[in-house]
Amino acid sequence: MSHSSNTQTSGASTLGTDIPQVTARAKVLGRAMYAGDIKVAGMLHGKVLRSPYPHARIVSIDTSEALALPGVKAVLTGAEAPRTMWGVHHKERRILAEGVVRFAGEEVAAVAATTEEIARDALDLIRVEYEELPAILTPEEAMDEEAPGVHPERNNVAHEIRFERGDVDSGFASAHVVHEATYYAHAQYPGYLEPMGTVASIDPDGRLVVWTSTQSVTQARLRLAAALERPISSIRVIQATTGGGFGGKMVEDANNLIAGLLAVKTGKPVRLVNNRLEDFLAACSSVPERITLRLGMDRDGLIVAKDVRIVAECGAYSGLSGEVMHVTAMRSDNMHRNPNVRSHATLVYTNNPPHGAFRGFGGTQMQFALNSHIHTMGEMLELDPALIHKRNAIRVGEVSIHGWKIGSTGLVECIDQAIDAIGWESKRASPKTHGVKRRGVGMAAAMHVSGNRTIGNWDGSTVIVKINEDGRVFIMSGECDMGQGAMTMLSQVVAHELDLPLAHMHVVPPDTDTSPIAIGSLASRVTIAAGNAAIVAARMARDKLFALASKQWSVPAEQLKIGGGAVFVGDAPERRATIAELARLHIWTHGGEGIQVTGTWDAQTVMHDDKVYGNIAPAYSFAAQAVEVEVDTETGQVTVLDSYVADDCGKALNPIAIHGQTNGATVQAFGWTLYEQMQVEGGRLMNGNFADYTMATADAVPLLRGGFVESNDPNGPYGAKGASETAILPGAPAIANAVYDAIGVRITELPITPEKILAALRERKEEETRHA
Repeated sequence: MSHSSNTQTSGASTLGTDIPQVTARAKVLGRAMYAGDIKVAGMLHGKVLRSPYPHARIVSIDTSEALALPGVKAVLTGAEAPRTMWGVHHKERRILAEGVVRFAGEEVAAVAATTEEIARDALDLIRVEYEELPAILTPEEAMDEEAPGVHPERNNVAHEIRFERGDVDSGFASAHVVHEATYYAHAQYPGYLEPMGTVASIDPDGRLVVWTSTQSVTQARLRLAAALERPISSIRVIQATTGGGFGGKMVEDANNLIAGLLAVKTGKPVRLVNNRLEDFLAACSSVPERITLRLGMDRDGLIVAKDVRIVAECGAYSGLSGEVMHVTAMRSDNMHRNPNVRSHATLVYTNNPPHGAFRGFGGTQMQFALNSHIHTMGEMLELDPALIHKRNAIRVGEVSIHGWKIGSTGLVECIDQAIDAIGWESKRASPKTHGVKRRGVGMAAAMHVSGNRTIGNWDGSTVIVKINEDGRVFIMSGECDMGQGAMTMLSQVVAHELDLPLAHMHVVPPDTDTSPIAIGSLASRVTIAAGNAAIVAARMARDKLFALASKQWSVPAEQLKIGGGAVFVGDAPERRATIAELARLHIWTHGGEGIQVTGTWDAQTVMHDDKVYGNIAPAYSFAAQAVEVEVDTETGQVTVLDSYVADDCGKALNPIAIHGQTNGATVQAFGWTLYEQMQVEGGRLMNGNFADYTMATADAVPLLRGGFVESNDPNGPYGAKGASETAILPGAPAIANAVYDAIGVRITELPITPEKILAALRERKEEETRHA
């Protein structure tokens, strides 16, 4: 491609280079408009009254005092809210509870007032009489045959999965070693910087306009329409700048529903922004699971049989927990060549706050169990666990046990990169010290999807490219940027195809009135789906420019090239016109029009059948992590000294952005493994703030090291695939394995706290004394 020397318009491609996010400048200058920043004339402020009980009958609600407070414009209860139930698969939630509350924190009433202070005061004036009911607070209680149903006229099983492939019993019979253990994975709060926020307004035509922090404007609009009993077209959802989502801002939060209801009832704009405690109560935390894993291996460490039993808890409402459990039950099967697997997973209701989508989406729970297990069995077989992983790793061109077609994999290379970086072999071989502080190394490997044909029979994306009369480009997509860099990726792709500078691209924020339908930011799908759609659209726009130039110059389009902000004849580059000139001419000509094209791409994938078989993603991502820890045997404190994550992202379109995503995922994994724990007592959350809910801070994290393996996926844009989630998956087991290597104690229940370390050391000492 020929380039002009004009630096203003030359678009030296940014693909594969470190560039700042296109949204970064607005954010660091404080100009980015989050939902909480939006102000509309006459705007009211919303507040929500929540149930103090995990399970109770609402005997009566008296709102008269609250309504009489000057400045209060509405006080709504379940009686004033639509009767339609909302939810993902099970439609089981009301916007505001009526008759009964099922968790401590459930929304009971909502207030709109002229100031936030008045709204808060009004909550104190709402008189609710409750009759407390017995609460089911553990999965064991939920599964008791005598237990009452959390929801009327049904038992407490929200979802169940069973499948078997191959001959599992014969596989175990042939195994040289069989190991069974039970692991406990706990719930994690999303921990995004920006709590959920919404501003909802009624426009002059009576339509509901909603600015909200979301991972999908399309899904938000569908849910608002269903829950508020309004036609879809009467609702407009605009994505405000979103300060992180991690799965928590998908489809399970009631914030925008309540804001929308208040706006509809008052006819005024309403701002509803959670404070941190409200967000802890309202946001779904990740799904807690008890995983019993039985694995059989031959003498060489090849897995010959796998049997999994899962009991997962969704809390009071199921949301996306069923899908999360589905991932736990079967996704990890696909990273190995094991021909025999069996799984039985049960999701149960309790009266605890709801659980649901979270980064890694069920993969984290199973990878903790599986990687811990492989390390243990490696010791039984006197084999390096890294070697076991590599021997079992699925290869390019193979089809997994569930029908997944592996177009690219860097799993083995990721393992080698991570263990080499940490000095694995020498550190494992060196003699263990017996002082107070002991060091150990651990590793783990994982896989994730890049796209997911499970919502319905479409896993595509649509991108609109509009070339303006000044030669600059607008890009419209409904896929949301929640900080992971979707807008930057789309800008890079279109700029590359049209050979324009990144500064000449503008991605229009997702808006259901103007953006194409989009599934949204989930399942690490945006780069592969929207990236491919952007290539299609950009090339269609280029072809429009070529067709016009070809007609003007009577030159076949095949002889034309684009570069340096112009279209020119390949062997006569002096015959040229700028993109701006062609864009104007495209309008001001007989039968003309502005250049605006729509490009759609849909993955060539297959939905799972009823036996969980099908190639659900266009690509699959892999990662490995190696860590070194130090364990203080007197205090039980675990310190991560070194960490290296190797990420198979297909092709790193923006390496610095992927490093940022990888490092963020790694720190979230550290937090889940060592520090974070939602203290729920009697169904009530006791630590719903950042002072008491301890996340990993800078002093708890070593220098985060990492690298890429570029496996160049045949289905990805320029070979790229998802790189936002896989890195969270190996952290917990890598640390657990390193703790075991350091002190010889295996922790199977997260988080790995000092108390658990000290208890396990005491138990081991007592065991040794008994044997002595």
